[in-house]
Amino acid sequence: MKTNQFRAMVLVLLMAVVSLGTVSAQAITVTGTVTDAKDGTPLVGCSVSVKGTTNGVITNMDGQYSILTKKGETLLFNYIGYKQEQRVVKSSQLNVKLKTDNVALEECVVVGYGAMKSRAMTGSYMAICPTSAVMYDRVNAEEYGQIQENGFKNVSDAALSTFSIDVDAASYSNIRRFINKGELPPADAVRTEELVNYFSYDYPKPAGSDPVKITMESGECPWNSAHRLVRIGLKAKEIPTDNLPASNLVFLIDVSGSMWGANRLELVKSSLKLLVNNLRDKDKVAIVTYAGSAGVKLEATPGSDKQKIREAIDELTAGGSTAGGAGILLAYKIAKKNFIPNGNNRIILCSDGDFNVGVSSAEGLEQLIEKERKNGVFLTVLGYGMGNYKDKKMQVLAEKGNGNYAYIDNLQEANRVLVGEFGATLHTVAKDVKLQVEFNPSQVQAYRLIGYESRLLKNEDFNNDAKDAGDMGAGHTVTAFYEVIPTGVKNDYVGKVDDLKYQKKEKVSVKPTGSDELLTVKLRYKAPDKDVSKKMEFSFVDNKGNNVSSDFRFASAVAMFGQLLRNSEFKGNASYDKVISLAKQGLNNDDKGYRREFVRLVEAAWGIGE
Repeated sequence: MKTNQFRAMVLVLLMAVVSLGTVSAQAITVTGTVTDAKDGTPLVGCSVSVKGTTNGVITNMDGQYSILTKKGETLLFNYIGYKQEQRVVKSSQLNVKLKTDNVALEECVVVGYGAMKSRAMTGSYMAICPTSAVMYDRVNAEEYGQIQENGFKNVSDAALSTFSIDVDAASYSNIRRFINKGELPPADAVRTEELVNYFSYDYPKPAGSDPVKITMESGECPWNSAHRLVRIGLKAKEIPTDNLPASNLVFLIDVSGSMWGANRLELVKSSLKLLVNNLRDKDKVAIVTYAGSAGVKLEATPGSDKQKIREAIDELTAGGSTAGGAGILLAYKIAKKNFIPNGNNRIILCSDGDFNVGVSSAEGLEQLIEKERKNGVFLTVLGYGMGNYKDKKMQVLAEKGNGNYAYIDNLQEANRVLVGEFGATLHTVAKDVKLQVEFNPSQVQAYRLIGYESRLLKNEDFNNDAKDAGDMGAGHTVTAFYEVIPTGVKNDYVGKVDDLKYQKKEKVSVKPTGSDELLTVKLRYKAPDKDVSKKMEFSFVDNKGNNVSSDFRFASAVAMFGQLLRNSEFKGNASYDKVISLAKQGLNNDDKGYRREFVRLVEAAWGIGE
């Protein structure tokens, strides 16, 4: 009897021990706040992870975190510039105060939900980059392609000027971001043609079979009254949204650690939901994400199932490294899988351009996109973020992917690009659009193209259909300015070159044909589904007056502003007050207030520059 009682007691004790072990091993959710030990400031983007695992989270804008772990496990708290803290989990509430550390960092790695990796700084110290705007405001790692500004060319040496059109406007919203935070942008962030093309202009619409119409106008150059300014305007045909072909869209979303934050992934999510609201039943959307690796978040879903698409967007979280190349490859695979013949097949990439895993060089990305675009899938690039923004890479992707490029600095810009300009952003009506301008030497001694430095083409490229160029979407407008030095006007911009010793240069013979044409513009374009181009040609006579349209005045004010921001050697007597005065003469075509916003932006830049 006693033996049986003893066995029962042992069994009860064993069950109790097992029960206690099970309780202690149960997962609990630990929440808390991470702050600066000195002043109590919440640390945004601090990495919180379970020691020995890949389980990790990042603190929010209030320094708060929530992580699933177990009692007895150790949490690691890492933040750049602070000493690492290790805390054993004893309860569901754990607040931590981090102390600063001035150890120089050799390497900084963004860590989120993916595997953690870093280089130890000392035996007891390890730093993890925060993925917040706070860190990026301290260390500016933005990248812009170097711009060698176009200079004046003598017509006797170069009568032809050839370039690809550019409908992108990323530079404008990007410089707006700089100015709104109290800084002037770097000169190479200012692409003057993108500032001008941010705004739409009241150009005549195409009336014939061609999807594009050319308009020309000239007036006195506002920053050099001895020169003439010629505006070339293009207008693409408009297509009502309901009549646009069905869209096969793939949202390719960067969810790496560098995209964490309100003005990064959260703004991406809000932006795409605006686009989802405009989807039609015949449209379909798939979602591909990439961080440490790429994956399909949502298979192709009809536009009628908006709630399912929104829920997939809402579930996106940021963390890990950036396998951009793998993401792009997977996105093209999904786009081709769901290809719609004669439809709008397009990838919409949302990223800060900070690719650091896989194909990451500009050259590698260029080759990848050039290879895939031939399958009829175009690429739209939406840039987000600050501090680590890689504008150069984003621009390469858009140019080589037969798509357009916008920088989204706020939800209003997302609404402009994805809702207000839905057709222009997402539906191409003319691809590989090139312009070639021939100047009449009897009227023009020298000229310069304002902007378009990254779009210049060789003269022989104009007739080469294998040469890629820019595309125009439904309703798009494109504007290009030439500053012209008329014959007989003193030319201080083009220096004299000594005569050649071994050959004689024949002087240009201007025959008295009676032509008073200033120039001739030739345009080539291809239909979206064709590989052979069509040519259009128009001549222009300068009336030598200054009775220009209000659109001309406003656009020339924007061009002048770009030259001031770049501190251009060709800015002449340009000034901020002249920009403002001229822009105010062109506010009549401003239903959405973009032009008035421009005036306020110039006023702010003027104050910063003083």
